[in-house]
Amino acid sequence: MTGQPSLATAMREVAAAVEAELDRLLPRPAGPTARLDEAMRYAALGGGKRLRALLAVAGGDLFGAPRQGSLRVAAAIEMLHAYSLIHDDLPCMDNDDLRRGKPTVHKAFDEAAAVLAGDGLQALAFEILADPATHEDAGIRAELALGLARAAGPRGMVGGQAIDLAAEIRTAAGRPLDYAEIAHLQALKTGALIAYAAESGAILGRAGVEDRAVLRDYAADLGLAFQIADDILDHEGSVAEMGKAVGKDAGAGKATFVGLLGPEGARAKARALTNSACDRLSRFGPAAAVLQELAEFVITRRS
Repeated sequence: MTGQPSLATAMREVAAAVEAELDRLLPRPAGPTARLDEAMRYAALGGGKRLRALLAVAGGDLFGAPRQGSLRVAAAIEMLHAYSLIHDDLPCMDNDDLRRGKPTVHKAFDEAAAVLAGDGLQALAFEILADPATHEDAGIRAELALGLARAAGPRGMVGGQAIDLAAEIRTAAGRPLDYAEIAHLQALKTGALIAYAAESGAILGRAGVEDRAVLRDYAADLGLAFQIADDILDHEGSVAEMGKAVGKDAGAGKATFVGLLGPEGARAKARALTNSACDRLSRFGPAAAVLQELAEFVITRRS
């Protein structure tokens, strides 16, 4: 991403490069684990916006990190994200049959294969971060692994999913979450991994404390705007656009921003968050143009 490319160009370049890196790093189906290997590749390859990967690579570019290291980190993040989607789609969680326009992993294979594929992707993500090929400095590798563990764990993505499941029970009992509670839920379930992705490039590039804090704050705004936009699309979008079922959240009594603020109120909040995210990057000047365009993209996308 040299010479300040457009967001569309950057997304294409990074998506293609990360896809190639995932293809290289994921095990080829062979021997007695062939079905597991196939399920892992089915989940991680050939789909998604690669938004988290772009955040990692763009953050790395901002601070001069070697591109190969950024791509390895981006691939690890995408594997972790794919694992979370596999498990979220299971019958014991959200019970979805469609993801990215194709059958979910437990439908294409079976539930046991889906659980194991998710487990395998999660473990492989940390193996990649710990490998000297990602960065020659063991301290940097440890910091990357620690950050991903925190983003994915009980005070991150997994904790957010637990709160989300509990919220359905609360809503059914007539005690729905308020705005602050929904924002906290989504800051964990969706936002924590997005924030890590943005900061990971800064870790690779040995950015200072203040610069890293700016990226974290930017990503916090971005992650919340992304989730609000997702809620709007779930409310207004189609299966053809989204590549997955729509309208399920409201039907299941899930806590959503649209349910609390209404469609127009949700749109206004997403716009305010996007403006805030872009303003936070002003200290970096034109070098952060792709990250600023990305903030705009998350609230105007149709899938």
